[in-house]
Amino acid sequence: MARPADEERTAPRVLACWVPDWPVTAALEEEAGPERLVVVHERGRILAASRAAREAGVRRGQKLRSAQALAAGLEVHERAPDAEAQLFEPVADAVAALAAHLEVLRPGMVALPAAGAARFHGGEHALAEKVVDAVEAVGHECRVGIADGVLAAQLAARAGRIVAPGASASFLAPLPVAELGDAKLADLLGRLGITSIGAFAALPAASIADRFGRTGAAAHRLARGLQARPVVARPPGADLTAQQRFEEPHDTVEPLVFAARALAEHLHTALAAHGLRCERFDVEVDCADGTGATRAWRHEGALSTGAVAERVRWQLQAWQTQRRFGPDQRGITALRLVPDGLYRDPGRQLSLADGDQEAYARVERAVARVQALLGHGAPATVELAGGRAPGDRVVRTPWGDAHQERRADGPWPGRLPAPSPTRVPADPPVVRLLDDTGAEVEVTARAEVRTRPARLVLPDGTLAVTGWAGPWPEQERWWDPQEARRTARLQVTVADGRALLLAVTAGRWRLEGDYDT
Repeated sequence: MARPADEERTAPRVLACWVPDWPVTAALEEEAGPERLVVVHERGRILAASRAAREAGVRRGQKLRSAQALAAGLEVHERAPDAEAQLFEPVADAVAALAAHLEVLRPGMVALPAAGAARFHGGEHALAEKVVDAVEAVGHECRVGIADGVLAAQLAARAGRIVAPGASASFLAPLPVAELGDAKLADLLGRLGITSIGAFAALPAASIADRFGRTGAAAHRLARGLQARPVVARPPGADLTAQQRFEEPHDTVEPLVFAARALAEHLHTALAAHGLRCERFDVEVDCADGTGATRAWRHEGALSTGAVAERVRWQLQAWQTQRRFGPDQRGITALRLVPDGLYRDPGRQLSLADGDQEAYARVERAVARVQALLGHGAPATVELAGGRAPGDRVVRTPWGDAHQERRADGPWPGRLPAPSPTRVPADPPVVRLLDDTGAEVEVTARAEVRTRPARLVLPDGTLAVTGWAGPWPEQERWWDPQEARRTARLQVTVADGRALLLAVTAGRWRLEGDYDT
């Protein structure tokens, strides 16, 4: 029998363990109670919500102010990635005790090869039960899923299912294409009328490669339950490990983080020299007392230098919290980054306008250093997408990552006419728009202003309104009573010469933009 090509091989069996609402748990340093309304946000968007908050209508990706309007008394916490990683380490240790190799996909989700561990523990169902018991023993609830490949296993974990071998394609078929993890591809497929993973998987593979390139071909293989890309062997004689030994043992994280940044750059240079990339890497440390520790991290998408350095920092901080090293113990004498899951680097196709490639490489290295100092999400690229409000159209993505959010540019009823504001606050402040009598200006259901605006009360003072235009009404999700929202926007000019954009929702006016030139 002919051996199947690498790209046609069924993905290996993977177990994924998911601790729901982990950002909420990390923010509270405990599980949220059944009645506790808690959300964690990142840049004004809901990242995670407690069960009670979800029952009140709060959804992931929702604007923070919209969530606060839905649920009175909402507890709001800003995301803390460092705390998420540190608190998750005991969970990872508990699961790692059941298998030879464990990968942290992100704080709150781990994966491990299921085949060998299932044989040792008496089958996949028995292994899943042991994982659940191990996580509950450290004080957290979890869901476990087993399927062919990491993506299917993650989705199976959310559903708490064990998908039979070879049935991952059938399991994925009814799910929306957005679950493949490529928002740009999902948006394009949606405009072509392909909304489910099954419909995408049914398309001819050759046509997918011609139309959507390497990224689309990898997503198509995932949709069919296959390996996303062929894994290649380590080049003979090639030492791709990035390692640094220290003359004096270090018992604090800070000098190790700076070393990790340099090692991450060395790792990428070594991989690029062989035309390779890696899906995951191991963080390994040796201590002066002869002990050591290791942890594997997986990163979907482009494994940038900043992403590697950030994950190393998370891991070192977690080990220090667990007293694996520190002032009371002997310090770390060696730090290693070991790449794994190697695959061919498809390269980057530059246009004629891209200019000097070496200059571009210098920019990438400079941004990577900033990421190592300020965090992976600090330097970001900005793109415009479809939307009604100016803030909705701005999509920020950490440098080096694939853009995670794309929206089709359609008619967008209620969208503001050009030009757009030059400044858009991340958290629009509350203001008051008053008429001649001092009463609040109201907008009727027919999008008409009841009284003429006369004064605008800003956080730093009151100004006379010299002119206004609008309103432009907007009605979102009218089909869902719990998430429906009506908004109206006005453009006003004030006595100091500025032109401002105001929005009113549920009787409250906010300053959404400034047309300052």
